[in-house]
This record gives sequence, C-alpha cells and structure tokens, in this order.
Amino acid sequence: MTENYTALYEQHKIAGASFTDFGGWQMPLKYNSELAEHHAVRNAAGLFDLSHMGEVWVTGPDAAAFLDYALAGKLSAVAVGKAKYSLICQEDGGIIDDLISYRRSEDKYLVVPNAGNAPVVAAALAERAAGFDVTVNDVSAETSLIAVQGPNAEAILLTLVPADQHSLVTELKYYAAVEVEINGQDLLLARTGYTGEDGFEIYIPNEDAAGLWDALLEVGAGHGLIPAGLACRDSLRLEAGMPLYGNELSREGNPYAAGLGPVVSLAKESDFVGKAVLAELKALGAGSTSGRKLVGLKGLGRRAGRSHYPVLKDGNVVGEVTSGQPSPTLGYPIAMAYVDVEHSEPGTALDIDLRGKPEPFEVVALPFYKRQK
Repeated sequence: MTENYTALYEQHKIAGASFTDFGGWQMPLKYNSELAEHHAVRNAAGLFDLSHMGEVWVTGPDAAAFLDYALAGKLSAVAVGKAKYSLICQEDGGIIDDLISYRRSEDKYLVVPNAGNAPVVAAALAERAAGFDVTVNDVSAETSLIAVQGPNAEAILLTLVPADQHSLVTELKYYAAVEVEINGQDLLLARTGYTGEDGFEIYIPNEDAAGLWDALLEVGAGHGLIPAGLACRDSLRLEAGMPLYGNELSREGNPYAAGLGPVVSLAKESDFVGKAVLAELKALGAGSTSGRKLVGLKGLGRRAGRSHYPVLKDGNVVGEVTSGQPSPTLGYPIAMAYVDVEHSEPGTALDIDLRGKPEPFEVVALPFYKRQK
C-alpha cells in the first residue's frame, strides 16, 4: 500500500471500491462494474474523486509573464475566468507534464498538474520563478477535487446551487471556471473534464470533501449518478482521444509527435523553456526525433491491443501501442500508438502483434468518440 490517501478514501471503502496504486496514491479502480460505470458517464453521470491531482497557485504582478516563460502555451492571452490546456517542457522539448491553468484574476492563476507529477511540476515552477515577481504556492495536500461527468451533470449540480446562481452554472462555457455556492459553500467550479462528456470539476478543502461527495450521490441518485473509478476513466478518455501522461506523453517524447503542436505557442514574443528545441522539431515536420507520431487505431477484429504491444506493417515493427482496449461505447477495439510517420495516414492498414499473432487494425483520426452536443 502507498502512503497517499485522498480525503474521500473512507467514502470509497464504504462504497465497496477496489483500489489500485496510481501516481503514488491509493485510488478507486472500480466500485462494481467498470463497464456499468463507463456507460453511466456516457448516458447519465459518474462521480469521480480526482483529489490526487495537484493544485498550484501562481500569484503576483508577473504571473502572466512568468507562466508564458514556464509553460509552452501563451497564458497571458487567457481571459479572466477562462482556462487553457498547456504543457510544461524541459529544455530539450521533452514533456514534464500536461496541465490545465485557470486564470482567476489579472495576476492570479491556478495550475493543475497530474497526480504523480504534481510535486515535480510545483518544484519546476518554483525554480523557474526566479527573477519574476510571483509567488508559487502548492496547495495540493490540502485540496480535494471532485468531478461530475456526463449528460446529466448540469442538472445534478443545479440541485445543490441556489436558484439565483443557476445561471452561473448553465452559462458556464467549456474550459471556464466560476466561484459558485455549492451545498452551502462558496467553491471554484470548472467546466472541464477527461471523459469526452459534459461535466464539472469542483475544488474543495479536504475537510469538506466527504460532505459534498455524499450530497452529490444523494441528489444525483434520481439522475443515474454513480461513483466511478479509474478503470472507466481510462476507457472514457481513450475513446475521447485524450493523452495520458506516462502512456502517450513523457519526457522522452515531444508535443509535435504527440499531436499537441497547437498547444505550443512559438509565436509568443517571450522566450520559454524548451522554445529553441521545439522550434527545430516543428521545422522537421514530423516533430519526432524517432520519426514516429501518435495515431488512433481501430480494430477490424475482436481482440484488443495493449500498452507496449508492437505495431506491424507487413510483419515489420513500425510502432508501439501506448494505450488500448475494447471500446465499450463503440463496440470494437481501439488503441493509440506511436507509428512511423510514413504509416500514419488515416486508412493505413496495420497489425498489432498480440503475443505472436497479428491482429488487423486501421489508422483513424482522433478522437474515436465525440459526444453529440
């Protein structure tokens, strides 16, 4: 057992969760059936504990300029109340983490890194802050994060929000955040998520997390809300073509190979960590020193490829699977893989080596699944 437990650990135990180690945290893998949890999110709603994620406040007169330097995106262009997906890279262009930053005021941002990377990102930000008039405050240890994801998420949330604040929720755009009263407490609510569905993420002090979790389950019961674990979170994000750090993203890779070139703002006037190397990689075209790029693969049979399985063309290894499993929503196997650039065009026929037996797949555009709005 690892030593990191979220403030909702007892709630998960009561609900009968099976646990797994993720990023050094004991997290619920599933409560009953991962398939039932997956379909609940696609058709009704699922409740996720994301308290293993990090929360780092960046404040001060130079906050915008500092984040322009520390991250690959142009955070100074983000409007107050909005959010931006970005990357924090090494000098050699390798990806330390992908993260979301919320601009809460002109000189105040909330940066949210991934679980296992949170301490590393907080340390990197603190180091890069030298010479800037900013304060970097890592509040990960005292903050919980609860997500309600699915087509019924808004209706569920509104039951815990005062009527005179309903418009703050209903008018909240994707990748935006607002302070709103939820279950009697003023909290930060973001319309973001990692499932491909509409949904919300709620930032709350650890001591209040259990009360909100229980309240959401109670009011959400009539809307089909059930607790959901990491197993279905992984199948949901894979269908939505969303990369996972440690699978699709790493320090050895780079944004262009991962299809995240648009996230990198080479046009911003200021320098940023990794800019020179990333400019060179973009000029190469493929964007990968290995000559590979990330693609989607649709299974033409019934067997699924898994992480690290070889990808073949005419029996020769031309890539490697990063994530793969049967798609509960689509009914066929799907995978993401890095493959040689010359075999990366949609429609290309490839095989995945399933322990010595080639299984047919076809390169397709990502995402595999997109919700109907």
